[in-house]
Amino acid sequence: MAAYDAPFPDESYKEGARQFPLLVLTTPDDPASEKNRAAWVVLSKWKKPFITLFSDSDPVTGGGDRILQKLIHGTNGQQHTTIINGGHFLQEDQGETLAELLLKFIRDNPTDSTNIP
Repeated sequence: MAAYDAPFPDESYKEGARQFPLLVLTTPDDPASEKNRAAWVVLSKWKKPFITLFSDSDPVTGGGDRILQKLIHGTNGQQHTTIINGGHFLQEDQGETLAELLLKFIRDNPTDSTNIP
């Protein structure tokens, strides 16, 4: 966890990062909503392999995996996993498990490197 503090000389430099939660859209009339809706349109056309790896106890994005799996065509036939004992930051709580699942996904879904979007 010390790595999170490394780029910040003192507490005052963390103020930008503390603003991140305020960027989460909570109302349809948020000024950023239009761009987010446009992003969902792009995602709905995605046909390349796409996996969801969510935590069983994330208070922020819980249930988002099911939404993505319904919307994104590339999720079909993939081995989606709910990682046990993970929180919002899976890379911290269950980093090894997350890495193993991602490596398996990459091995199981070779990509033509000449056609990467």
